[in-house]
Amino acid sequence: MEVWNPSKAELLQIPVEHLDITQHNVVPLVESMRKMAFSARDLARAAEIYDRMVRDPECGIILCLAGSLISAGLKQVIIEMVRSRMVDAIVSTGANIVDQDFFEALGFRHYVADERLKSGMYDGLLREHGIDRIYDTLIDEEELRICDETVKQIADNLPPRPYSSRELVQEMGRYLEEGGAKADSIVQTAYRQGVPIFCPAFSDCSAGLGIVAHYHQRRGQPKTSFDSAKDFYELTQIKLHNPVTGLFMIGGGVPKNFAQDIVVAADILLEQEVGQHEYPQMHKYAVQVTVADVRDGALSGSTLKEACSWGKVDTTYEQMVYSEATLAVPLIVGYVWHRRGWEDRRLRRFADSFVEEPQPASA
Repeated sequence: MEVWNPSKAELLQIPVEHLDITQHNVVPLVESMRKMAFSARDLARAAEIYDRMVRDPECGIILCLAGSLISAGLKQVIIEMVRSRMVDAIVSTGANIVDQDFFEALGFRHYVADERLKSGMYDGLLREHGIDRIYDTLIDEEELRICDETVKQIADNLPPRPYSSRELVQEMGRYLEEGGAKADSIVQTAYRQGVPIFCPAFSDCSAGLGIVAHYHQRRGQPKTSFDSAKDFYELTQIKLHNPVTGLFMIGGGVPKNFAQDIVVAADILLEQEVGQHEYPQMHKYAVQVTVADVRDGALSGSTLKEACSWGKVDTTYEQMVYSEATLAVPLIVGYVWHRRGWEDRRLRRFADSFVEEPQPASA
């Protein structure tokens, strides 16, 4: 039996290519799916609901990202959504934004894995070569360490205080805008468009690793840190100032719950101000693309109808699509992009609305 023992260079040969929805008009295909059944019909309805969001002049659209989406080839789809005013705020896992998108903005790539690697038999070999595997995608660990170090350098250059993840991602966008970019990215495009990006579990990515190094170096000194309460407060401000909202959720997990919970948080803040319940509007629109289901009670698969019982999502325009994201998202977003309702949509620039509170004087 021949022993397969490829070199690192042989393993990292074929970069993942990002799908460009502008080159594929899927409108006729998605419209034809309306008269099918099962997931095809669900997908077509989800595309129509997203199109309604984009065409509703009062609707602020929040995009939620969970799972390995950028490494899988969806980066350009999301960039186009931001560039075309199809999204006003993003709530994401840190991995999508830092380890994958910012990572590629620095000039690095994700690579297509050989079919033999998916079995897990060669993960020891990958470890010896310093290669990390995401199912059928590969990343150079040495390049990830450079990403970690870049985040550390950004943190080192900031005035030491607690920051929301939105502020730190904005600084990453500024870094790219001021000459650090070697490739197109969601972070830089969002920075230009004034689209805030929130990563509520920000430590769980290269940003966390960079900040750990920053903390270690600054022992006994003032430090840059994450403020998750500030994240929640800032995103809730979007709901308070733009009552009509829609969610487009890819995957579930923390981003899904975080974005849904701002309705409840807004209710608490309004009650605090007026002394009685002033129920804010539930999210008027909601679409979720997920492979999770409800059988184990987990949040990622909990239905949008269930969210209505919590006062988070209205059920008039909601749709679950049980599909893997790389299949469904290009069809849904491509349908809306080629319908071109975004051309008449105003740029909201929510990122410009946040004002830093003055810090208390040191004792």
